[in-house]
This record gives sequence, structure tokens and C-alpha cells, in this order.
Amino acid sequence: MSHTTFAVRPSVSMVVLGVLLAVPSLLWAQDIDRSPGLREIQPGYYVYLHVDDSPGVSSTFNSGIIVTDDGVAVIDALGSEAIARQVRQAISTVTSKPTRYLISSPFHRPFTGGNAVYADVLRIAHEHTRTDLARLLQGAPPEERRKSLPELTYSGRMTLYLGGKEIQLLHLGRGHTRGDTIVFVPQDRIAYMSEIFNCDEFPYISDGYSADWMRTIEAAEALPADIFVPGHGFLPKDPKETRAALRRHWQILKDVRDAVQEQVARGATEDVAVRTITLPQYHKYKGYQRALEIAVRRVYREMTVGLP
Repeated sequence: MSHTTFAVRPSVSMVVLGVLLAVPSLLWAQDIDRSPGLREIQPGYYVYLHVDDSPGVSSTFNSGIIVTDDGVAVIDALGSEAIARQVRQAISTVTSKPTRYLISSPFHRPFTGGNAVYADVLRIAHEHTRTDLARLLQGAPPEERRKSLPELTYSGRMTLYLGGKEIQLLHLGRGHTRGDTIVFVPQDRIAYMSEIFNCDEFPYISDGYSADWMRTIEAAEALPADIFVPGHGFLPKDPKETRAALRRHWQILKDVRDAVQEQVARGATEDVAVRTITLPQYHKYKGYQRALEIAVRRVYREMTVGLP
């Protein structure tokens, strides 16, 4: 059987589209407000952005804030008591209502180090998050553990009703950790993703489950939400562009997995895979230089020996 091959000469528009797809952040990089601090996303919904550019970190850490007529729910206390106090002070500038809930998504200290500042509110987390945070705090003084550990846990989902809002706590699968919580408010079509979502920052996968993480993102994309608030990264001026940014995060995970799978198929060792794999389309992303090696090593082990 004969085959006919057609040569297609790319048009200028095709070339431009290819460049934009190869460097997706260029699509809206100019539309991002990179100032730290409290920012209103839409009425009643805020994010507090804390930037840490210290050596070996280079990341943005976000705390979510939902303000209702009956009180406030906070998602993630961030990395220290000093930062948590700054967040609470910022909240007091937009509402006089009390903070009633602290919802912790990952157990990592950059998101739970300020938990003790919320000792006066009900602290909630997925059961795995509490277990893993308790392990981290084993050597801490009893009073610090009492103030920092979640008081209430759930497994699959939990619903809070506050000030006329239905606030859903969802565990859609493993992702950045095994206990990540997504906070979804269906009536206002907004989902706080915490560390499940890095908005145009390269994800750290030291405790992540890359295959599950991709499936968790897919499950989140199926939510009837217009806005997905990241745990890392700045928001675009139009928050609805975060849906496309969430898909870009999914693509990063896929590209890492594809690159590692190719090395595994060739019989490369973990160290060889680390030396060989580069993803130049992401080299300008915040955190890339440090996080790529972490990602390659974690995914290599996931594919070869499995994860605990």
C-alpha cells in the first residue's frame, strides 16, 4: 500500500501560537499584580500573598480568606506566627466579624507554622494532614502541639455553613501531599486549591504523588467553579484565567512524568535521569532550579520502586 506525505508550511500565526504554547506564562504574564499582602478576588473572597525569596525557597505562599456575615474562614495559616498575625491584622481591615475556622490543607510547615495564632478558632483538616502534622510536631512542647494541631478531621468531605455560605471541604485524592483539602463554595463558583495548584510556579513534589495529583486536578476541573485560587503563585487580574493556569500546572506534572518515563525506559539510573532531564519551557518559572531535581527524583522512585 502506498502512502502520500504532505508537507505543510507553517503560517506566521501557527508559529506564534506554537511559541505561546511552549511558554504558556507569556499569554498573561503582563496581567499579573505581583504585590504581596491582602487582595480581594471578588466580594467576600480574599487571598493573602506572602513572598519568600530566601535562598533555596523562592516561592509564593498564599492564605485563603472567606468573609461572611457571621464570621471568617481561613485556609492555611502560612509559615510562622509572625506571618499569621499579619494575616489576621489584614483581615481586621476588611471585616469586624470574628474568625471562626482555620482549615489546614497540607501539613507542611510553610502552611501550618502559624497555626498557634488561630488557637482561638476551630481548626479543621483532613485526617491524614493531622496525622502527618502530629508526626512533625512530635518533639514540640505540649502547649504548641495543643494550639497547632487540628481539632476536627474528616475523610472524604465535610460541609460548613457560615453566614449563608455552603463551604465544602473536599478531599479529591492525593496530590501535593496525601491529605490536601480543596475548599469549594458552589454558590459563588470559587475553589481554594492550596498546594494542589501552583499558578505558573514550578511545583515542589517532595511529598507528592504525581499520577494521583494529575487525577486530583482533573477532578477539581470538573467542579462548577470559575476561579481556582492557588496555594503558590500570583493571580491574574482576571481571576477566571486561573482555570487555564490550573491546566498548565497539570501539564507540568505530565511533562515531568513523560521525561522520567523516557529515562526509566532507557534503563537510566536516578542520578542519570536528574542530570539528563531539562524542561526549558519552564526554566523561568519561580522555583524551577531547585524543584526540578526534587520532582525528577520523586517521580523516578514513584515509577520504579513505588511510594509509601
